[in-house]
Parts: sequence; structure tokens; C-alpha cells
Amino acid sequence: MAGTEYTLPRPAFDRPLKLLIVCAPFYRDIADALLAGARAELEAVAAAHETVEVPGALEVPQAIRIAHRQSNFDGFVALGCVIRGETSHYETVCNESAHGLTLLGLEGACIGNGILTVEDHDQAMARADPTRGDKGGGAAAAILSSWGRTFCICVSRARQCPRADSRAWDTSAAGVVGEMSIYSVSTSTPAYKDRRARARSGPKRTKRKRTRSKTVLCSAGRL
Repeated sequence: MAGTEYTLPRPAFDRPLKLLIVCAPFYRDIADALLAGARAELEAVAAAHETVEVPGALEVPQAIRIAHRQSNFDGFVALGCVIRGETSHYETVCNESAHGLTLLGLEGACIGNGILTVEDHDQAMARADPTRGDKGGGAAAAILSSWGRTFCICVSRARQCPRADSRAWDTSAAGVVGEMSIYSVSTSTPAYKDRRARARSGPKRTKRKRTRSKTVLCSAGRL
């Protein structure tokens, strides 16, 4: 392992986060060490967390994908261990599990990857032990850091949005889904009413049902 490593400072949150730990306990002792480190890091910021176990590293992205689509977790911690054997199966599991987690991250899921890929059991324990490498805690710290900084970027860029002068951004009610910020737009502000008046004076359009509250999605990458 490298002798010098830098860890970003732990961010502060206005509300407790709700995170899911997905662990593959193929090697029970290693998984327990990773879990201990991850839970300690999450509890340090009073984050609520749940743990589910799957058979192996290849099933971790699948479980996160299902949870991301069907639940309201703020982020996910992926834990597991792949030890090199006699066949090429090692490369397949390492590459495909990492690839699956990367794709989920690009789709908007906030994930801390703590799946170890090592040569032998001793290397794995050196990295999993919370008093030594603490890679479980590192994966949890990564998701906390990413989640906090993504929120700050989204709010900052939304305020600089070229369309912001015609919309009333209510950042107090803002939330973050992956890397997508959700802001409430008030329909009772003068700016909104003026825009609606200009729209009505234009060409006639087919009438549609309208609600009093609207939601605008702003991607941090497109503002």
C-alpha cells in the first residue's frame, strides 16, 4: 500500500443521510472488517444506514441498481473482496463489478466502491482491518464526501443558471437525487406571472391541464 494517502475532510450535513451498505460476504472475516470500518464512518456523521448481503461481488451492482430505482437511499457503499485464483475468473469478477458500479454512478447513483481486489488473504486483511487499511471506512467516506460536494455544486450552479432570473429558486426545499438537483419553482412570483402573460399573448396553443406548483430539474453538468 502507498505510504502517503490524503483523505478529504468529512463534510457536514443539514440532515442525516440514509445510506445502504451492500456487502458480499464471500470471505466472512474480510467482510466483517470492511463492515466495521464503513459503519463507524457513517455513524460518525449520524447517518442512518442499512445493510444487505449478496452472494458475491458480481451481485453487488445488481442489488444497488434495484435499491436505487425502488427506494429513497441517498447513497450506497459497495463492499466485498475478490482474491486471485488459478483461472481468469478473477479478472472477470474484478472488471465487471467495477464496470457495473461505474455505470450506476454515471446514471446518478452516489456509490463508494469498497470491493477489494487482491492477490491473497493477507493482503485483503491488511486493507480491510479498520485499524490498518480501513478500506471499508474509506468507501463510506468517499460517498459522504461526494454527496456533500455534489449538493454544493448543484446549488451554486443553479443560482448562476441563465434562466434563474425568470424563476424563483427555492433552495431551502432543494434536494439531491444522485447528481440531479430538484428545486421548487413558485408560480405566484411576479417573474413567473409576467412570463405567463407573455406566453398567453403569443400564438394560440392547445389548452392543457396546469397545476399550481411546478418542479424543475437542473443537471449540474448542463448548467
